[in-house]
Amino acid sequence: MHCFHSVVPLHLVESRDSRASSRDPWILSLMDAKAEASGDDAVPEAPEQSVVLISAGANHSVALLSGQMVCSWGRGEDGQLGHGDSEDRPVPTVLTSFDVPRITSVVCGADHTAAYSDDEMQLYSWGWGDFGRLGHGNSSDVFNPQPVVALQGMKIKQIACGDSHCLAVTVTGQVHSWGRNQNGQLGLGNNEDSLLPQKIKAFQGVCVKMIAAGAEHTTAITEDGHLYGWGWGRYGNLGLSDRDDRLVPEKVSSVEGEKMVLVACGWRHSVSVSSSGGLYTYGWSKYGQLGHGDFEDHLVPRKIEALKDVSISQIAGGWRHTMAVASDGKLYGWGWNKFGQVGVGDDVDHCSPVEVNFPDEQKIAQVACGWRHTLALTENKNVFSWGRGASGQLGHGEIIDRNTPKMIDALSLDGTACKQLESSNAVPMTAKVWVPPSKRFAIVPEENVSKPGNGTDKHAPEGDAKRMRV
Repeated sequence: MHCFHSVVPLHLVESRDSRASSRDPWILSLMDAKAEASGDDAVPEAPEQSVVLISAGANHSVALLSGQMVCSWGRGEDGQLGHGDSEDRPVPTVLTSFDVPRITSVVCGADHTAAYSDDEMQLYSWGWGDFGRLGHGNSSDVFNPQPVVALQGMKIKQIACGDSHCLAVTVTGQVHSWGRNQNGQLGLGNNEDSLLPQKIKAFQGVCVKMIAAGAEHTTAITEDGHLYGWGWGRYGNLGLSDRDDRLVPEKVSSVEGEKMVLVACGWRHSVSVSSSGGLYTYGWSKYGQLGHGDFEDHLVPRKIEALKDVSISQIAGGWRHTMAVASDGKLYGWGWNKFGQVGVGDDVDHCSPVEVNFPDEQKIAQVACGWRHTLALTENKNVFSWGRGASGQLGHGEIIDRNTPKMIDALSLDGTACKQLESSNAVPMTAKVWVPPSKRFAIVPEENVSKPGNGTDKHAPEGDAKRMRV
């Protein structure tokens, strides 16, 4: 979960998919070719829609289409789907009421969602509002996208949503944060929740390139390649050689002199990629989510030896699993796999990276992790999902789990190519699956794990339950 999922800088969205604009030469050439094939007077067909961005939350998923349309599916109880109700939806459904020009990014938190309009220079958010995570100045739930007024007119290059807090990076490298802050994850120097975005003053004079948000911690990299961590650090997930919390960002010094270019957070672990493509992980590893071949926590970033000869181009952290895309388009996964969220055909935890197979050896362009499910976008514009499906978050119209990738037909060019998408007024899913609070909310599990070598939760804080809804 985003969650702890992949977070894509806004400036990468366009470079990754040149079809995001109707003025793009690729689309114009396609239209010209069709016109020539049909005669000089033929009217060009409308360009095909395709997915340019994916994100995953605790139990919901979103996609941004090339025409700036937003789709969402999965659990909707807290309004996180943005359809104006609290219904679950088992297939990708267009937010028909969200008619905003030039949406360039959509990102899931655990039970909320945020989107940014480049034309309007406006951030929108919706979903569960507890702790002020929506940035609207209150703790109310919101069932349709609403503007974050405090950030209006601010040019934002990247947004990150964790469990209960959010952050935004401006094009000038400043960072604003809001939401839950009981462990200092907002980086404001205190542990008070913030209902409105506030600038992180500790970054004064520092140009931040990218941020990532976990359950109660945050990581960042600067334009000069330095790695920072703050917030809850009990598992070493801040990379600062200890298990202490930090109320303000602190630089990670032990990265073997490598400059970092990418960062991601799992629930309580962190992932970073160096300029040479090396992959580093640190923090909680009870389920092998660090990928070092064991179940031991690591208090400083450690390079994954199993991928030392692989150049990594994108990363994503789930609740207890991790995914990485290599520069050759191969996808690797490891960690907790109870629901098949690693995608390798079993339900066994993996403490070392395993390659995920796709039909026709399709290359992966982007990956996103939810709490218990995973999404992937291929280079030829097909979307796959796997893992937990009890809330419809896999988008296949059913509520079953899957341990290997399955194409979401409605969103894929090899399927119906976004031509038959449901709209917000579609009939919602009627087959409800009750999920107990112990699974829905981020509570440190008291599970008896039979695997030898697995870590323990002895460092977990007592009574670490999220505020429950009533």
